[in-house]
Amino acid sequence: MANLRELSRKDELLTGGHRACAGCGAPVAVRQVLKAVDTPVVVGCATGCLEVTTTIYPYSAWNVPFIHSAFENVAATVSGIEAAYRSLKRQGRIQRDIQFVAFGGDGGTYDIGFQALSGAMERGHDMVYICYDNQAYMNTGIQRSSATPRGAATTTSPAGRVATGGKSQYRKDLTAVMAAHDIPYVAQTTISHWNDLITKVRKAFAVEGPAFVNILAPCRLGWQIDSADSIEICRKAVDTCFWPLYEVENGVWKITVKPKEKKPITEWLRPQGRFRHLFKPGNEKIIEEIQADVDRRWEMLQKRCEVGGAGMMPRE
Repeated sequence: MANLRELSRKDELLTGGHRACAGCGAPVAVRQVLKAVDTPVVVGCATGCLEVTTTIYPYSAWNVPFIHSAFENVAATVSGIEAAYRSLKRQGRIQRDIQFVAFGGDGGTYDIGFQALSGAMERGHDMVYICYDNQAYMNTGIQRSSATPRGAATTTSPAGRVATGGKSQYRKDLTAVMAAHDIPYVAQTTISHWNDLITKVRKAFAVEGPAFVNILAPCRLGWQIDSADSIEICRKAVDTCFWPLYEVENGVWKITVKPKEKKPITEWLRPQGRFRHLFKPGNEKIIEEIQADVDRRWEMLQKRCEVGGAGMMPRE
């Protein structure tokens, strides 16, 4: 378990002075992830908000070796670096242990970069992939992604006169998809639960082989929330079971934070401007359907955790 005093004494590997918006969840997620690393680390970063706000030429906010890759291939880039490292270590040209981590937003992970991610996990590279999930293509104008929840208004799923309900599809459950790759470690967490996040990232780095961690990290512009509310809105995501915190370790599913009282999904939806239209007369059915979907997924997750896996046997 992480200790705040211990963490506060560690070096900042992502420094202040970057250009991310106040209240942005991405740099908070990255700082917490890097606080969990005890060995030298090499970072790869896909094109996106995180990359453009932290590496404006000629400046860099990164105090670690850093490589920027295209939107779709950060997993392939980091897997190549990791393969080269293993070769050099076999040759005796590198002695020290080094960790490798790839960062991508939901657009570069759920959608455009999924083939590179799936391939890297299937090949078994010893690397950690971190998705900071802000639920849309925020860097290019708040277009919907497959991580965008049903009902959210984006520039490509507007809540206008024709499409009054925002996005009409439910979000892809990428964490479950990654668990289906049967890799050593998969987890879902968020920045409001720092201890849960750091504990999971430490586990991800500790395993031998690939690991994937999905971190809910709000975009205050896209979510239309006050910059001071980013952490609180993540707590509501957990309390309503919209974003349950769990891990899949060697095939064994486990809920890591269980709400004392499951809150209605309206407590998560109402503070966000992107869902404002759902509370207008005539859209009650959409909220009911969103609640039913959250309930269904929560029940399914609990059943998976009761039996230890969804169709897969736990590893010995």
